[in-house]
Amino acid sequence: MTWFELGVKSIPNFLVAIVVVIAFVLLAKLARRVFLKTTSRYMHGSLRDLFATIIKFSIIVCGLFIALGVLNLDKTVTSLLAGVGVIGLALGFAFQDIAANFVSGIMIAVKQPFRVGDIIEINDNHGYVKKIGLRTTKIRTFQGIEILIPNKDLFTNALKNYTDTKERRIDLACGVSYGDDLEKVAKVVEQALMDIPGRIQDRDPQVMFYEFGGSSINFNARIWIEFNKQFDYTKAKHDVIIAIKKALDANDIAIPFPIRTLDFDIKGGENLVTPLSAALDQMKSAH
Repeated sequence: MTWFELGVKSIPNFLVAIVVVIAFVLLAKLARRVFLKTTSRYMHGSLRDLFATIIKFSIIVCGLFIALGVLNLDKTVTSLLAGVGVIGLALGFAFQDIAANFVSGIMIAVKQPFRVGDIIEINDNHGYVKKIGLRTTKIRTFQGIEILIPNKDLFTNALKNYTDTKERRIDLACGVSYGDDLEKVAKVVEQALMDIPGRIQDRDPQVMFYEFGGSSINFNARIWIEFNKQFDYTKAKHDVIIAIKKALDANDIAIPFPIRTLDFDIKGGENLVTPLSAALDQMKSAH
């Protein structure tokens, strides 16, 4: 049998194979549309698109294999499957990071440790989540810079999500001079913090001294505030600084400047005026 005769004999099978492919392509589009419509309410957008694409191409591939079977190309189907396996293994080794980011993106979409609009911090990157993709997540910093972070980093590293809770604590370090009454300082600062806008009323402010500094005794002023957006935290911290400064000034409590003491082989704390005066007197008597 010549090639021409074989081709003519295969025309019916070829037409049937074309019909099969077209039917499966249409079925794949319909299945994708139905899947997207039925899962739009309870599945993450990126994850929904991924599964819809997988379903679509899986149906098309099945149609191609059936079409090849109609054409009596069973050996070709076997060769294709073997080739796909080898290629998939090679690509897996070549694109390990991409695959890791892809899988991490799926896990993020399923577990949802954060959502679009949340305030997160990872590896010193701090900002709003703008877009969650299957390979990277885009965040926008408070300075307006957009950063793409690989999903693998988001899934494997420590992640802070500031939007999960509606409360945040402000810790503000400050210092007072060694000559001030520390108990009075604590009362004055605590009272000043009582009227901060947005303060959670059932959590009283705290003032905790923690060290003897080089020129001051240092303390932390702590206050809990209601948190809905980053501006709430920034504005409250601004109000805390102003309130503490006004309260200390009103009560004649000093916030000292850094001080350096020069000790010329004299015991620390000894007045240098007397030794210097004696040295000057000796110089005068020598002349």
